[in-house]
Amino acid sequence: MEFPNCTVVDHPLVKHKLTQMRRVETSTASFRALLQEISLLLAYEALRDLKVREEDIQTPMARTMAPVLDGKKLVLVAIMRAGQGILDGMLQLVPSARVGHIGLYRDPETLSPVEYYYRVPGQLADRDVVVCDPMLATGNSAVAALQRLKKSKPGSLRFVCLLACPEGLTNLREHHPDVHVYTAAIDERLDEHGYILPGLGDAGDRLFGTK
Repeated sequence: MEFPNCTVVDHPLVKHKLTQMRRVETSTASFRALLQEISLLLAYEALRDLKVREEDIQTPMARTMAPVLDGKKLVLVAIMRAGQGILDGMLQLVPSARVGHIGLYRDPETLSPVEYYYRVPGQLADRDVVVCDPMLATGNSAVAALQRLKKSKPGSLRFVCLLACPEGLTNLREHHPDVHVYTAAIDERLDEHGYILPGLGDAGDRLFGTK
């Protein structure tokens, strides 16, 4: 099955680190470190088409025109709580980015997202915005977060996750065909509880050691 709205970052280092994260015996500390490392690599691909402009600079040898980022500063938005793990890794690559948080939890009965927190930079218009969440499972939380952000008319929206599945990608594309997804892998399917298989368990619990 092909998903034109998704790019799988299949670098060997990403594959290797993801396998380590999947292992049930991986410790919280190792899981956290691996997530940050993979997130930096995902960010590298997701931000490949950022706009640049030429600037006149002085090197130790001569003056030259060299590329620098153009436009307003990037905005990274984490879907709480597990999105913080990806955010931390991406900030290593773009430490000047502005940061926002959206608090959503999944109702265990309906699997629908419930918003409990929203705090993002005040001026999103014309800014590139990247939404971060480790798991694109049902896709309901991602769809809700993107819909909320679109009210502020950002210049562009991208979604970065560690794992995706066909159900989540289909759902996101139906609601937000303009948003591209960057992920380390597309897994097989969801189970009856809305968890990705084979997956890696609950990313938030493994990241914060709460289970």
